[in-house]
Amino acid sequence: MSPIDRLILEFDTALRSVVGGANAQRPIPGSNLASNSGLNAAERKHAAGLMRVNHVGEVCAQALYQSQKLVARNPEIQEMLNHSGQEEMDHLAWCETRLQELGSHTSYLNPLWYAGSFAIGMAAGLAGDKWSLGFVAETEKQVENHLESHLQKLPKDDQRSRAIVDQMRVDEIAHGQAAKNAGGAHLPEPVQKIMQAMSKIMTTTAYKI
Repeated sequence: MSPIDRLILEFDTALRSVVGGANAQRPIPGSNLASNSGLNAAERKHAAGLMRVNHVGEVCAQALYQSQKLVARNPEIQEMLNHSGQEEMDHLAWCETRLQELGSHTSYLNPLWYAGSFAIGMAAGLAGDKWSLGFVAETEKQVENHLESHLQKLPKDDQRSRAIVDQMRVDEIAHGQAAKNAGGAHLPEPVQKIMQAMSKIMTTTAYKI
């Protein structure tokens, strides 16, 4: 593609991430399961809050992968980031669909989440490929832990959300491993702690807004 074509494609990805309308290349997990059977109003609200947090995580993932891909030095790393980003777009679409099924909405702060994550991803990318990949690996590790906690917190009868979250978890593990295999550096512990603190702020806010 020409530079203009790539710019248009990346802008479309950003727009879909922020305002909705993401397209999934893979079928939504659990599509054969009942959407809200057995869930009361409180359980639907709780499930929606958790899935909104997951959707925000995928908005951030799109921003991170887009920004890091733009400044990656190695074409193979660019391709790896692009592949992972496409699978994250599936996650984005799945979470958006599930929120609609639960009668809820995506976060009203998505533009803020996207802009902040894009800036962080750009900074990580400019630090060099090994640090950029290390950032990806640590991010995916934290997301994996976060998704595992959601599998414990989701209502037991919400099998549809559980199927989505479990497939996301599997994909995130693979993305993190791919980043490590490509030469990702181990991030210093203070950086990991900062990332965890920022994630806590995001998840707490996105659950409600």
